[in-house]
Amino acid sequence: MLNTRIKAVRKDSKLTQDAFAERLSLTRNYISLIEKGDRIPSNRTISNICREFGIREKRLRYNEGDMKIEDCHEERYTINIAKLQRTDNETIIRWVNAIAENTGYQIKRPDYSRLSFIYSFMDT
Repeated sequence: MLNTRIKAVRKDSKLTQDAFAERLSLTRNYISLIEKGDRIPSNRTISNICREFGIREKRLRYNEGDMKIEDCHEERYTINIAKLQRTDNETIIRWVNAIAENTGYQIKRPDYSRLSFIYSFMDT
């Protein structure tokens, strides 16, 4: 059942209901109700769980296929882009700088315009 698979995701991640709820911007009470089967999570909540914890949606919803997304680079990329949407500008700048250092170019802090291409993907 969906509620037991969601609970398994939380326990496999070694999170309390409070910590799990916080990562999903939900309340602990709502997570408790879902896990007990007293509430059915919304499609958005299911998608957020899958994105946040790298779980295949088909597996979470219907118990079909592998649970974790590990080997598919394209799916990992999609999950990581979604995580970037919730990340502050300074962290994005540090990540881009870390990548750029391999090519010898580093973005200076005031030059946020160079990040506009990232934001154009994030708004879709």
